[in-house]
Amino acid sequence: MNPIVAFLIRSFVAVPVTVITWLICYIPLDYTFWGATFIAILSGVLSHVILSLFQNISYLKKHQLSRKEYRYIKKNLKEAKQKIRRLNKSIFHIRDIHTVKQRIDINRITKKIHKMTMKEPKRFYKAEEFYFSHLDSLVELTEKYSFISSQPKQNSEMGQSLIETRRTLIELTKVVEDDLYHVISDDINTLNFEIDVAKHTIQKKKELKFPEENRWLK
Repeated sequence: MNPIVAFLIRSFVAVPVTVITWLICYIPLDYTFWGATFIAILSGVLSHVILSLFQNISYLKKHQLSRKEYRYIKKNLKEAKQKIRRLNKSIFHIRDIHTVKQRIDINRITKKIHKMTMKEPKRFYKAEEFYFSHLDSLVELTEKYSFISSQPKQNSEMGQSLIETRRTLIELTKVVEDDLYHVISDDINTLNFEIDVAKHTIQKKKELKFPEENRWLK
């Protein structure tokens, strides 16, 4: 669940609990104003905390993760977010019309992988190579390419370095495309299975509807 939505749900529960508790303590139970206020705030905080724990447990159960696994994944996704920001910053500083499409592809694929993993943390294990190797390489190469290409004067050695970097980035783009396909491989297999089941169901219905026609076709 989106953290903001989860916080709003907790708040919508905690605020009425606080108000109702204060009214009960102050009017029928005849507590002092500050005594009722203290108990009301305490009950609101407790309801917020308990609901937060319940949401976390439900989230981990839904995604079949332990707390330790989720903390590990969350830490790496947070670091990856910073790397993707650096990557995008250097990508859009490059003024090379020949690599525009390639840079757009890199930006699109890296964001897609990260977004999918944020939504479904367990996908992280299928994208470990991307997060621990390929993303780092992309960041390093694009930052160096951006720096060298921005120099006002370039010699032949710098020009050759830029050419080699472009070639390497093309190869890396294909590698991260494979990373994306690997992340969604289970979805593709599931879809293919469902297509086969649907085709089988349709064929059976046709055979039941037109038994004579199917017998002659055989």
